Amino acid sequence: MKAECLSFSQIPHTTPLFVDYLAHHPKIQQFLPRSPRFADWFQDEAHHINYDSMRREKVADVLARQNRSWGASSRTEKNIARLRSGACAVVTGQQVGLFGGPVFSIYKALTAVKLAEQATAGGVECVPIFWLATEDHDLAEVNHVSIPGPDFSLQRVSTPTQGVREAPVGSINFGDEINSIVESSAGLLGSAEVADLLHDTYRQGESFGSAFARLFTRLFADWGVILLDSSDPELHAISQPIYRTALERAAELDEALLARGKTLELAGYHQQVKVTPSSTLLFAFRDGARLSVHRRINGNSGGEFVIGEEKISSDEIMRLVASAPHEFSANVLLRPVVQDYLLPTLAYVGGAAEVAYFAQAAVVYEALVGRITPILPRFSATIIEQKPGELLERYRLALSDLFCGPEELREELASRSLPGEVQKAFERGELAIQKSLADITQSLSRLDVTLVDAATRTGSKMRYQLDRLRRRAARAELMREEILARHATLLSNALYPDKILQERSVAGIYYVARYGADLLHQLYSTIDPECLDHQVVYLESSAAR
Repeated sequence: MKAECLSFSQIPHTTPLFVDYLAHHPKIQQFLPRSPRFADWFQDEAHHINYDSMRREKVADVLARQNRSWGASSRTEKNIARLRSGACAVVTGQQVGLFGGPVFSIYKALTAVKLAEQATAGGVECVPIFWLATEDHDLAEVNHVSIPGPDFSLQRVSTPTQGVREAPVGSINFGDEINSIVESSAGLLGSAEVADLLHDTYRQGESFGSAFARLFTRLFADWGVILLDSSDPELHAISQPIYRTALERAAELDEALLARGKTLELAGYHQQVKVTPSSTLLFAFRDGARLSVHRRINGNSGGEFVIGEEKISSDEIMRLVASAPHEFSANVLLRPVVQDYLLPTLAYVGGAAEVAYFAQAAVVYEALVGRITPILPRFSATIIEQKPGELLERYRLALSDLFCGPEELREELASRSLPGEVQKAFERGELAIQKSLADITQSLSRLDVTLVDAATRTGSKMRYQLDRLRRRAARAELMREEILARHATLLSNALYPDKILQERSVAGIYYVARYGADLLHQLYSTIDPECLDHQVVYLESSAAR
């Protein structure tokens, strides 16, 4: 396995906030004070973790119970014991997508392992923890997965499993419909070992959360990744003080978030979450559905809140939080704060969107826990398998050449496949234009300097027309060589499907099926916490099963 670096600034749709964060630009430091380089600060940060010993014991008990139920490895049990004895944590997490979701979920877990081991080697005892976002209620985001077929076209596999509308996915259990989904996926994956793994983990009676947990327990047994199901009632009971304070100070927090949003925008960044004057940071469960809690701010509401269509007084909602904290859950801006109240978090590992969440949530951290947990970028990669790799080499392409999209890529392949004499003729034409314009511009500058700009504009038009002619020739070649269209489609499907990075589209389980669990160890070895670029990872042909 070999890897090349590609700067995120070259990748379409990368936000200015994320680019500046990776560069630790002075402008971003008011929102995210710690640099993205873990080695610079992890030893100092460990001294700022204030974690109650009684809370540590309670959380360790929950984690031991949960992970045991999923078949935890001895390495995981040892890591839970280390946490109980005083270790801190590098935490990451993700929605519980079908069959483990896109491959970046695997990258997150491996990054957390790498950083936890780096901290431990540096004298700070640390364990990796993966937070299962089982309380998320967007079923449409987790009920499907994309698996490449033989020609690298993505096959969407989805389950018709349903629950109560707006129900958290952790409460939605699979029926016998999951059996046929596993069978069809196993056929696409072509690995008996992975087919058995999916049959063992995704089965009738399991939920999206528990099946995901069983799968990741098996995949990361060697590293002892601790999994945490956030929907556990005992964890809600431990989190009750955060819920209560979030409601008591709802107006203050809302005001701070609105101000933070304006400050972000004035700095040239975006708000990941739009906050309104009636927002709170909590959801409440009603008849199995997860509903936003809002404040009533008009008229003489007397501190009332609204859950769906139901109006509820401040006193009553506080009584509910005290008596039934499991009936509430954190929204996306409070969730990391709850996470770091429950865990002694040294750092959180996330992607670009999560970095933006943390830039907003910092004011909530300051108000509720008095410490802003640093966020670190997860490993990011595009895996180049043998066939796409051969095509990249054949056409002298880099991954960035695919960002134009499949149609433009087809023309580019055609341009690079023009007969040799045609290509040489265009090259000679370019050189001739360049030399002639240089001579003309030099002469005009002596005659009348005001004519130099006109010469420059004329040269640009000439080069544009020549390039246009080259593209017309390429299209003619494309019509003649249908195979080029197939190659362009294959490259786009394999490496930049639907104009998004491969890691956000292709199922991680596909790579495990094709290359075995050893691929995870190879990827782990590739991760360098000091490298903040996107990695282009080339797999050797012998690696495939």
